This record gives sequence, structure tokens and C-alpha cells, in this order.
Amino acid sequence: MDKRYTLKIGDITRELPLCKVNDNLYIAAFILFGDVELTRSCAEQLLALAPPFDILMTAEAKSIPLIYEMARQCGHNDYIVARKRPKLYMKDIISVNVRSITTTGEQTLCLGSDEVEKIKGKRVLLIDDVISTGESLEALIALVIRSGGSIAGKMAVLAEGDAAARGDIITLAPLPFFDGEGREIKK
Repeated sequence: MDKRYTLKIGDITRELPLCKVNDNLYIAAFILFGDVELTRSCAEQLLALAPPFDILMTAEAKSIPLIYEMARQCGHNDYIVARKRPKLYMKDIISVNVRSITTTGEQTLCLGSDEVEKIKGKRVLLIDDVISTGESLEALIALVIRSGGSIAGKMAVLAEGDAAARGDIITLAPLPFFDGEGREIKK
């Protein structure tokens, strides 16, 4: 199946390919990597809606261009990326496990002591590209709490499926799920 979904965010339109999760469920692939125009626009629109915060945080990897651009636009010199695996430079690692709709199997998100220090006592704004089940956000929340920070807010470019009805996440647009024929699944 070579079906696509037309997404419009602000003045920008993109054709998103539909990707099979299982025989009865397809999702639209929203990828910011390599799309500078879309990344800049989404960052600007999210910052216009953002609550007060001290530092930005996301999970590795698809939201990294977005969080970078948000930090750049608001004049912050740093941001935090929860890594999927410990790195040699990370000390005193804390971690949580998470399952994501776009990744097979369980993942781990972790922070080192340097990131924990940046979070301690700070208002952390959590950023993602797409919210679906909310599992990645819950893992980030757990890391922030364990690090001694507080949640300033939760934001994503798109809210997929039931996540569009959540009032606790600021998003720019909904993103439907699709059936095996590429039709939007209506609830």
C-alpha cells in the first residue's frame, strides 16, 4: 500500500507515508529529520504556546532537531536528551523502561549525573514530535521527578489517535490512525 496522509501545520503542508503497525493499523510517518522549514515552523509555533520553563527535555532521537531549534529560538544554550543507551561519558546513570508504538520491544531511557544536575530544582518542559500512547512522556516524567525537577508542561507537534483528546499536552495538530485500507479510523 502506497497511501499518504496530507498534513497541514500552520502554512506548511506535507504528504506523510502510511506505515504498517499490524494488519489493521497504520500510522502516518511524521519525520522532522532533514526538514528544516518544518522544524523551524513547529518550534516557533510550540514556543508561542509554551508555559514558563527553565530547560527543555526530550527522548532520543526523532525530536532532537525540534528541541534544538526550540532552544535556539528562545535563547537557551542547552537542553536535555534522555538517551536510549548509556554512553561512556555518562556517570551515575538513572534509567526507566518504556514501550513506544513506533519501536519494537522495550526501550530504556537514561540520564547521567550531568543531566540530573541540570534538571534538579528546575521547571522542565517536555517536548516530543508525536504523542500516541504517552509512554515516552511518562518515562521522561519519571526521569525528571527522580532528578529533582518539576514538570513545566508537555508539548508535541502532533497528537496521534486518542492522545488528541488529552487536555494535559499542548499540541499543534491531531494525527489520525488508519485502517488496513489506508482510511482514517474514526472514533
